[in-house]
Parts: sequence; structure tokens; C-alpha cells
Amino acid sequence: MPENINAVLEALQNLPEFNGLTQDDLVTTRLGGLTNLVYRVEARDQKLIVRIPGAGTDEFIDRRVELHNARAAAEAGVSPRVLWADGATGVMISQCLDPAETMTPERFAANPDACAAAGRVLAKLHNSGQTFEFRFELFAMIDEYLEILAGKTVSMPDGYHDIVAAAEPVRKALIAHPTPLAPSHCDPLCENFLLDESGVMWMVDWEYSGMNDPLWDVADLSVEGGFDAAQDAAMLQAYFGRTPTRAETARVVIYKAMCDLLWTLWGLIQHANNNPAEDFRAYANTRFERCKSLMQSAEFDAHVKAIS
Repeated sequence: MPENINAVLEALQNLPEFNGLTQDDLVTTRLGGLTNLVYRVEARDQKLIVRIPGAGTDEFIDRRVELHNARAAAEAGVSPRVLWADGATGVMISQCLDPAETMTPERFAANPDACAAAGRVLAKLHNSGQTFEFRFELFAMIDEYLEILAGKTVSMPDGYHDIVAAAEPVRKALIAHPTPLAPSHCDPLCENFLLDESGVMWMVDWEYSGMNDPLWDVADLSVEGGFDAAQDAAMLQAYFGRTPTRAETARVVIYKAMCDLLWTLWGLIQHANNNPAEDFRAYANTRFERCKSLMQSAEFDAHVKAIS
């Protein structure tokens, strides 16, 4: 039994069919999650997902916004239904997709159709007409994370502020040439994608979701999955239903660098909070070096000019 089984039991009491449930009635399986405790729970011939928020996540997650967006994503047909949630604490019970395969970089690489399936579900979300609460503002979030880190004892990677300054032309180009905002996941880790037995992809975990330039999701998934050129091509062809334009491709490349810039800071916050899920110092350093390498490449300036 998980050490926080009482929290799981307490959450389940909010569903009438689970009143009076005891530990002996449960079969729990811990699922992935870098900041939260997520369990698949089997009880009374049903399977559910129970999410218990991790310590310190209230610093950067608005649970009320997350709940609204999770429900809107379910309405869009891209995410499991929320069965019950506490909008204050972030405890959430969701429908369990079963059978379904939780994606990883290795599973994307092994399944030639998975990248296209991911492109289709992202397009379905972005074109759904749903309105998410919260506006995902890349550079405002960088400033917010820097402010959080200013109150913690943690060192920045060497040269981080220089790269932030070098991103200023990117910021100006994106502001000068905006695209229509769309409901977006904004944190498309591979593990936030579930492939069901019919080959349809689903998404979960709406903590960072909001209205955003939709190509952020496309670029970030490529980074998280370590996609090669063929995987990118399959995803983009399925996403657009055609070959992307030069400007669209350039926007994806730019966001690849920017997502690493942002998530470097997120990783440092996790490190400062002593999150034991993984080595977040190494995570942040790897992110930063990859961002720096892309931004200092010979082609990067041309990509910035191509979105103009």
C-alpha cells in the first residue's frame, strides 16, 4: 500500500459508489509523475486514476485553472473525464483509460504511427474551439520562475542570463508576428500521452495548460521525445494535414529552444525544493546546454527571420 493511502481513501469517499471503502478493498499501482503522486486504483470492479499533488507545487500551479482546463480538454475529446476534484488542494480523480500505453521516448521511436497519432490529437485540441483559463506567457513565466528562484538557495547554470538576453530578438519576433491562441497543453511530456488499443492518442495532466501559440506543444513534444527528423516530419504532416511551411517549421525550431530555456528554471525550482523524483540539477543543466547549442547554431538566426 502507498504511504499516503489515507489520502487516496479520503478522496475516493467523494464518489458515492466508494463510500465505506477500506484499504483492503483497494489494489493500487503507482504511475509516473515528476512532481505528483499518481495511482491507478482498482476497487469494486472499477478502475480510476487518483492524483495527489506533490509538496511545493502550489508555488507554481493554480489548481482551479487546472481543473477548468482538464474538464474542457475532456469536452474536446482529447482527455479522460474528471470524476471528482478539489479545486483548492488539487486532489483529482479521473477516468482510467484501460488498456492504454503510457508513451515514452522509446515507445515513440518504436512505433512509427505514434508520432502521427500525437500530431492528430494535438490538432484536435488546438482546433476544438475550447477556451482554457490562463494565458501561457513564455517570457512572463521565465520572469516568474526567476523570481521564485531568487528566494531559494540555488545556483544558475553558467551563462544562463546571457542566453536569456540573447533570446530578446526571439521575443520581439514572436510579439511582432503572433499567431491565434489556442487551448494548449503546454507541458507535453511523452508520459502525458496515452495510446489506446485502437491507435488513438489521448493526453493527461493539465497543470501548465492555457491559451498559447499552438506550435509550442508541437515543438515541446519533439524535444521531450528526442524526435529525429523523420519523427518530426510524421508529426507535422499529421498535425497540419499537409507539409508545413518554412515559417511554421521555423516557429517549431524556435520553440524547441525556448521550451528548454523555460524548463531549465522549472528544473532548478524542483532541485531547490528537494524533489526526489530525479536529479533535477542534472535535468536543468542538460536542458540549458541543449538550448544554448541550438541558439548558437548557424541556422538559428535564419529561423528567427523566417517567422517574420
